[in-house]
Parts: sequence; structure tokens; C-alpha cells
Amino acid sequence: MQYEPIRADHYYHIYNQGNNRENIFVEDRNYAYFLRLMYKYLHAISDIYAYCLLKNHFHIVLKFNENVADKVISQKLSNLFNSYAKAINKAYHRTGSLFRDRFRRKRIEDENYLKNLIVYVHLNPEHHGFTHDFRRYKYSSYSSYLSDLPSKLDREFILGLFEDRSNFVHAHLNKKMDLEKSLTLE
Repeated sequence: MQYEPIRADHYYHIYNQGNNRENIFVEDRNYAYFLRLMYKYLHAISDIYAYCLLKNHFHIVLKFNENVADKVISQKLSNLFNSYAKAINKAYHRTGSLFRDRFRRKRIEDENYLKNLIVYVHLNPEHHGFTHDFRRYKYSSYSSYLSDLPSKLDREFILGLFEDRSNFVHAHLNKKMDLEKSLTLE
């Protein structure tokens, strides 16, 4: 499959899943390690807006800085995913590809789509049955937006996009109710 090259100064949804839908996160320390690597490789070259790590897949929403060469972006993403895969393979005495394929990406063209995507990413653990309440899922960036603790996420931009924290929460709860209604109608 041919992928469009990743470009600086654009929003992206980066995602992937385990090979054969296998788990890529086995225990708590795996999630923490992935997040450390994510910030190590991506924080200096992007604004990270949202993430959600589930047992067998992940989502990252970000915007690459305008002054970063496309080749650097590709290399940093490769470093992140290869470092994580090598560590998991070593820790669990496994061989072969951890991920299904090369990471997937979708360029986000407008801020309305960006808002909807962030809500989608945060609702993902509940949608897939990993939790009964997305707000309590600990491997998602959702709770960071409700906290005043320091964060490496660009909270100011995203909360501004939703106008404020209250609207951010409201958008998530409304989308959750819409999804629940559509499921009961089917």
C-alpha cells in the first residue's frame, strides 16, 4: 500500500494495531514505556493533542512543527515504533513483527474534523469494551484536559478549539449519548 508522505505543518491521526490483532500492550509498564518513547521522539517536532493506547491498537493525534524536514518526521516515527517493538520482543521473548503493518496515518484537513477525531479517540476504549466509562480509562489523554497538572499535551490549543473545558467535556458526553442511541436503534 502506498502512503502519502507525512508533511510538516499538518495535523495527523497516527494509528496502528498489533499483528494478527494481537496485544501490543501486555501490562501497565508497556503503556508507560510507549508514552515515554512517544514524548522522547515526537515532543520536540510536534504538538501532541490526543492519544489513546488500547491493548491491541493505539491512536495519536498531533501536528508536526512547520520547521521540521519531512525526512526527520519519518525517522522519528520509525524510531518510536521500532524502539517499542524491539523492547516488547525482547521482554516477552517473541520474534517477528509486533505491528500489523507500517503505521497508518490520515492527514486532518480542518479543525472541525480535528475536534471530532479527538472525541473519537477519547471514546475509543469504551467503544471497544475496554472500560465502561471512557473518562476513567488511564491510557488516554482525556483526563489530562481536566487536570491542572503540568502536561506535554498542547491543552491550551485544544481547549480553545472547544472554546473551554466545559464545552470539551460536553462534546465528549454528547457524542457518547449519540453513539449509545444509534446502537439501541440498530
